[in-house]
Amino acid sequence: MHDRSALGAADVGDDLLAAMLAELLGVDDVELVSSYAEVVDYALPAITTGGRWWVRGTAAVDGHAHDFRLFVKQVHEWSRSPLFESVPPEVREWAAGVVPWRTEGRVYASDLADHLPPGLAMPRALGVHDIDSCSYSVWLEVVPTVDAVWDLDRYRHAAHLLGRFAARPGIRALARIGSDEWDVRSYVDGRVGHQVLPILADEGVWRHPLVAGAFTDLRPRLLAAVDDLPRLTEELLAQPELVGHGDACPNNLLVRPDRDGFTLIDFGFFMALPVGFDLGQLLVGEVQLGRGSADGLAERDEACLAAYVDGLVAEGVDLGIEAVRRAHALHLLIFSGLSAIPFEVLDQEPTDALRAMAATRAAIARHSLDLVDQTG
Repeated sequence: MHDRSALGAADVGDDLLAAMLAELLGVDDVELVSSYAEVVDYALPAITTGGRWWVRGTAAVDGHAHDFRLFVKQVHEWSRSPLFESVPPEVREWAAGVVPWRTEGRVYASDLADHLPPGLAMPRALGVHDIDSCSYSVWLEVVPTVDAVWDLDRYRHAAHLLGRFAARPGIRALARIGSDEWDVRSYVDGRVGHQVLPILADEGVWRHPLVAGAFTDLRPRLLAAVDDLPRLTEELLAQPELVGHGDACPNNLLVRPDRDGFTLIDFGFFMALPVGFDLGQLLVGEVQLGRGSADGLAERDEACLAAYVDGLVAEGVDLGIEAVRRAHALHLLIFSGLSAIPFEVLDQEPTDALRAMAATRAAIARHSLDLVDQTG
């Protein structure tokens, strides 16, 4: 019995699915006995993700049944996302082409896995299949995971491996595998210019109870950073360029029960990036979503920075910790500090949970501003 209707356009034919299962099982061919698909329960929206599914079933090899489970992800151009409706009409054509939606499929179809440093892995891709001119599906093995505590040692370990990832020659050789539409400048011109700066210029935002209670003392510093943004952007662009995962938050660094290290997922922003880029999302990616605390942020930052630099050195890149600290400070302010105001919840009644979120976001903004001041 088969029911993969939940996949919609992301589905493939039975013969192609059987071929992917044969590759997964390491055999010449299989008989596809049963298969069905269900939507993955996942709450975080992503502008280039059209859907996520589990595909389960049974395949027979020489008369012996094997249960299987695969993960399927549909990736599409940003213009197909419901969130695209928030983009001002006058910049939609530009905005549709600036987000690198093709990159993830190209990464999974590449030999990146062969170049990862010991301690890092990625899911095995069984197929990347075009759906139409603006979307494709990625079929991956399922990675066993455990819910792990992210203590300081785990952060250090991740930062060290991300430093090795950034500097490793075989990975750097793949840095241009994706599209060239997105970079630091396009982020500043796009999201910052069209969304973040209008929010920071809105008097009503600063009077909102969530913002007034947590961000009042930060307003002069954030607005001064806005005035200095062109110079800060140019300085970040002038930093040494290596390669980055692009979204190396703990949620994208899976911990397995059967091995040390991490399995990387979500490669949509894998590309050539300024040194230290991945430290920002590692440090605050989960915290800014309310999934962690800002307590000890400075200590965690310093520990991750030192471990990342050690990782660079292990791959033969010695830039000095102060140079990497400055690049990291610039990135953290531009990509996280300036956008820290929780604008997405300002239409809700303030609650204790939202006040806590605002306080955490303010702590991120304060830390990023302090770091830029300290390294300037």
